[in-house]
Amino acid sequence: MNRRAVEAGDRILSAYAIDPGKPCAGFGDNCLWVITEADRSVTTILLPEEY
Repeated sequence: MNRRAVEAGDRILSAYAIDPGKPCAGFGDNCLWVITEADRSVTTILLPEEY
C-alpha cells in the first residue's frame, strides 16, 4: 500500500514494534507509527493512542 501511496502522492503509514520480541498488530501496545503526509512536508512519529 505504501508503494502505491508513493506513486499516487498519498500519505504513507508504517507501523513498527517497539520491542521486536513482542508482536505488533499495527495498533495498540508495543506499536510505533511513522506517518508521512501526502505532500511529503512532514513526517510524524507517534504512538497509536496519540493519533
